[in-house]
Amino acid sequence: MPHPLSNDLRERVVAFIEAGHSRHEAAAHFDTSVSFAVNLMKLWQETGSVEPRPRGGFRHGKLKPQHDFILKTVTARSDITMPELALALKTAKSVEVTPSALSKFLISCGFSFKKNAQSKRTRQA
Repeated sequence: MPHPLSNDLRERVVAFIEAGHSRHEAAAHFDTSVSFAVNLMKLWQETGSVEPRPRGGFRHGKLKPQHDFILKTVTARSDITMPELALALKTAKSVEVTPSALSKFLISCGFSFKKNAQSKRTRQA
């Protein structure tokens, strides 16, 4: 993902446009994209600042509220597959989730499944 352009450049673009030039002219003059100039002016008009908006941040997980249900289900039936667990979650709690998301969630909770010499799953490590 590209990094935001410097505030110095942002201020010069805003000053150039406010001096009577178009956004297209500003983009050509400062060798930026037209969308940058348009979005920058929109930001300037909304906030009065050229500071870039925050990037990234915390994303809440939809499985966090279902933590207890998932752990009870896995504990009660240790050989449950991820698609079966996803179906159980959908029917009981009306939460749709992919099997890979469930797998990542269980790994973050400390669950892991090891295979034995016969390539069969063993209990939690």
